[in-house]
Amino acid sequence: MKASVVDGIGAGFTLRDVDIDAPRGSEVLVDVRACGLCHSDLSIATMGLGYEFPIVLGHELAGVVAAVGSDVVGVRAGDHVVGSLLQFCGRCVDCLSGKTFRCRYPEATARGAGEPPRLSMAGTPVGQMNGLGGFAQQALVHERQLAVVPEELPFAVAALLGCGVLTGAGAVLNTAKVQAGESVVVIGCGGVGLNAVNGARLAGAGAIIAIDLQREKLDRARAFGATHTVDAASGDPVAEVTRLTGGADHVFDFVGASAVTRQALEMVGKGGGLYLIGLGADDAVLEVDTVEMLTRQLHVHGVWMGSSTLPRDIPLYASMYLQGRIELDGLVSREIALHEIGKGYEALRDPSVARVVVTDLS
Repeated sequence: MKASVVDGIGAGFTLRDVDIDAPRGSEVLVDVRACGLCHSDLSIATMGLGYEFPIVLGHELAGVVAAVGSDVVGVRAGDHVVGSLLQFCGRCVDCLSGKTFRCRYPEATARGAGEPPRLSMAGTPVGQMNGLGGFAQQALVHERQLAVVPEELPFAVAALLGCGVLTGAGAVLNTAKVQAGESVVVIGCGGVGLNAVNGARLAGAGAIIAIDLQREKLDRARAFGATHTVDAASGDPVAEVTRLTGGADHVFDFVGASAVTRQALEMVGKGGGLYLIGLGADDAVLEVDTVEMLTRQLHVHGVWMGSSTLPRDIPLYASMYLQGRIELDGLVSREIALHEIGKGYEALRDPSVARVVVTDLS
């Protein structure tokens, strides 16, 4: 099959012939129909982040099941599926408590050390990002990393459910459990932040304040349901949020830079929470005054994949989209071919572009 391979840090994306094994046990072979470009993939391609090379990246995938292993019980050939980074064993105490996003043994979804690799080139193993590898014509994935979705769901939209939608909307609905009438601040209005706006609207938030440096992103946030927008390039966002809310109930940081996170904490009102989702800098830090934290009764929460339960949440968001209850079409700004991934990431520098999705796998 054809796959876009990263041979090493900074080597870029190169279209190559890659061998893919047949599904074993609980594995599922998926004919990829769409895969979104996420900045996490680009970060691995340019910085490594502990991953081994060569590797096939791409973790926002959607497609059709081509074949299943002998132990697969949840999907069958012909099903339309969405893949996700969430890897869980299904047996540890956290999984059994419904907190699969905290699974203690995510490696249970991978092949063992004595087994042949799922992907290879001329006998050399090729890695998959977190067991996925969606920048390819096919992907071999453990069934626990897949969710079945309705066939009428467009593949380009479906692909985004597995990461951007799960993370953004999940942070609001699952982690923060925003209640009707509460105030929400979304800092950073890229693809994931827009899904937090989606989630806040679904939760019935009283004020949904979107903050960004780019006017195009703020305009898009309005279209997704933000009640207020704040241009951080032209004023003091902390003062504006305080003026609008007196201190917000929930502040979501999708940027992840030290200065921004500090401002985010200052926006939180008494008894409120700051939720850390973005990782814009690998040296980002947040220093807190413990007396302030106590007296203002604040909490800071790190969020992984929107505290999501994969087999529950992906079908739920798919259903809401088909019912017209959440906006997802506006996330897909451009569709590209498999050999154009490098150009796709260049396009994402344009603030008018929300998400780029590979849909031509020929």
